Amino acid sequence: MTASRPDGRQPDQLRPVKIELGVNVHAEGSCLVEMGRTRVWITASVEDRVPPHRRGTGHGWITAEYSMLPRSTHDRGTRESIQGRLGGRTHEIQRLIGRSLRAAVDMGKIGERTITLDCDVLQADGGTRTASISVTLDDSPTEVRISVTDDGPGIPPDDQERIFERFYRVSASGSAGSGLGLAIARGLVELQATAEGAPYTKAELQSMLALAEKGIKELIVQQKRAIAALG
Repeated sequence: MTASRPDGRQPDQLRPVKIELGVNVHAEGSCLVEMGRTRVWITASVEDRVPPHRRGTGHGWITAEYSMLPRSTHDRGTRESIQGRLGGRTHEIQRLIGRSLRAAVDMGKIGERTITLDCDVLQADGGTRTASISVTLDDSPTEVRISVTDDGPGIPPDDQERIFERFYRVSASGSAGSGLGLAIARGLVELQATAEGAPYTKAELQSMLALAEKGIKELIVQQKRAIAALG
């Protein structure tokens, strides 16, 4: 079975990735992450303060705010600040970014400081949380999302297509059987895998994990290249 890839990529091939550092002259750190047509602008702000539960511990804190700009998708969306509340998806992604980075970074080296990442989606074409969590930090985690397309139950695992990321036009068609996301930083940090329509087996999960790890290693190479280019 061959899945239709809108951009002609192979099943195990990442979208073109570009990471540009130092894109904001005001922030302590910044980068523009591009994955295919998805573009996320990320700034890092450092403040000499920590949440109450961190005071006196000598350890820092990392948190995140995530937002999709009004015309980052096909139709203009309303800014959540105008609505007066954050949506459930925004809360979920913000917590994912902060949680994953806190698990990867040595908080003792930060000291009692807070790093806040502002992740603003300029253009969305799937995988915006993936791009957000791929912020380039030393020893930072990286996430890859996978979709498994399946014409129906009972198809052998070897005949199923394992696809990197959740490409918008594929997942929007309703053909995705399950999705998986994970971040690796000296081990697993985040694992999300939910079946839809039909359950998946342990063997299929292991196959997805292996494919995801391959993509993560490729993204880590891109991160290191971006840091080296900055000098």
